[in-house]
Amino acid sequence: MADITTILSKNEEYKQLINSLLQRIKQTRMQTAIGVNSQLIKLYWSIGRDIVKMQENNTYGDALIYQLSEDLQREFPDVKGFSYRNLHYMKNMYLTFNQLDANLPQPVAESSEGNLPQPVAESALDYVALVPWGHIRYLLDKRYTSEKAFFYIIQIIEHGWSRNMLLNMLSTDLYESKGVSVNNFVQTLPPVESDYAQEIIKDPYHFDFLNLTAEYKEKDLQHELESNISRFLIELGDGFAYVARQVKLDINGDEYYCDLLFYHLRLRRYIVVELKTGKFEPEFVSKLNLYCTAVDHIFKTDIDGDTIGLLICKEKNDLVAQWTVEKSQQPIAITRYELDKILLK
Repeated sequence: MADITTILSKNEEYKQLINSLLQRIKQTRMQTAIGVNSQLIKLYWSIGRDIVKMQENNTYGDALIYQLSEDLQREFPDVKGFSYRNLHYMKNMYLTFNQLDANLPQPVAESSEGNLPQPVAESALDYVALVPWGHIRYLLDKRYTSEKAFFYIIQIIEHGWSRNMLLNMLSTDLYESKGVSVNNFVQTLPPVESDYAQEIIKDPYHFDFLNLTAEYKEKDLQHELESNISRFLIELGDGFAYVARQVKLDINGDEYYCDLLFYHLRLRRYIVVELKTGKFEPEFVSKLNLYCTAVDHIFKTDIDGDTIGLLICKEKNDLVAQWTVEKSQQPIAITRYELDKILLK
């Protein structure tokens, strides 16, 4: 380390880097003291950028980061953010998000007309700077692709996830399953609501938190989901509120029971969930349509939109499912679930 210290101390580019960083750090400390936390992330981004550029022009490798950490900690002994490890995170943050453009999926804000999402920012750095540093480090530890990491940046901003919630959502592999269900939302919902509804429905849902035996029935699946409703709500995603299981629908004296009933707080619609432990069959949709219509007549108020039907099966033929819902007047989605474990009797 002594050799690299001597070399860098005589390197004009390194001297300029240190002087530039000292000025930026002092300015950022004044800003963060009055609550502008995004400036801290932007500072870290700029440090990461400078490290990458200097490493591209020289052969110092990680020795540069070690020396930079020593110099910054000596200049700012009361600041904990300039450790070797943290500087590495800054470099990785820049490398991960720098390649992204503004056409990636955008975070959203409440619209002036209600509760539907609208875009609010312009660049990748603007988005990343809205996320706490601890959350960013968690994502960097996962070594995701730039697109996947940015997807979770958007979700953190949009839903206000805590670190614990972020860890829970990372375990559900939300990125791989979001927005790929078979549905007819384009035909049955207004454009903004259609886009949002497609985003919140997953395929598949992961029910690895359930304790089921090899011979489980649909009632067993319903019971386990109700018994683990907190985990199920996390798997469903933000905005779902649980109403009840086996909801009685009295249609002129004929009684029907839907498996699970939810209300989505942002869409302002009831969502009927039907569970099937086997392969999708077209006749399932006919009954689900009836349940959705019944919920509209019995529970829906003037402020609610038409009820959405969500059919979750163990297996499905996507083309059969798509043709089945294509002409339906009720918004319907068909998706799958997966179990990571089955208990032996």
